[in-house]
Amino acid sequence: MKWLVRKKRVPSLYGPLHFTGRSRRPLLRCRRMRGNHDADCWDNDYSRRGRVWGGAVYDLPQIGAGERVLELGCGNGKTFSALLEKKCEVVGIDFSSTAAILCRSLVQKNAPGEIALADIRHLPFADASFDMVIAFHVIGHLPASARVRCAEESARVLRAGGTLYFSGFSREDFRAGIGCKTEPDTFERKNGIATHYFSENEVQALFSPLTAGECYTRRWTMTVRGKPLPRAEIAAAFKKIS
Repeated sequence: MKWLVRKKRVPSLYGPLHFTGRSRRPLLRCRRMRGNHDADCWDNDYSRRGRVWGGAVYDLPQIGAGERVLELGCGNGKTFSALLEKKCEVVGIDFSSTAAILCRSLVQKNAPGEIALADIRHLPFADASFDMVIAFHVIGHLPASARVRCAEESARVLRAGGTLYFSGFSREDFRAGIGCKTEPDTFERKNGIATHYFSENEVQALFSPLTAGECYTRRWTMTVRGKPLPRAEIAAAFKKIS
């Protein structure tokens, strides 16, 4: 995988990055991430709850064998393991070392998958490195300025003709408004993790350097103790034309 930055220092941003997968090398934290409050909150959450996310993945796009795919925020590996089944060359990144270790445990020997500790606001990859970027329920955990930075970085590492797939919770979701408001439509829960709730127009504006293919709201109902609760997320796809 020659497009990856391996065992190099990225000037002014990162210390040495070690990738895992076939090599099973230890994970190293990027310098910019040390002391990161958000990473610590996620580390604590994964340490306490283990594999937080499970179940089947139903919303993966069509992926050709051998395509280079980057997953932002691989977490404990729910989507990452489903991507591996597509026979693509997948790289998963997360700034939580606990999550990355959980995800790494799913990578079988000789599987075409790599995992790195990295910050999605400062991707340690060369321009036009990937055919596809997957950003499922990760950008919504960033503050406004960081969401813009992540969108720019995602477009940078995407090759011409490549596609970015996004999902994030909608303002229609019942959890919008619960917790401490930190920014407009952004609320922090007791565990210190903040979630932003999007509108369709906001998502399209966030990725305006790319060409929108589709952007729509998925709605469903979750029942808790006999009470139906509205769930909603925004799903979108954006193509890089040049």
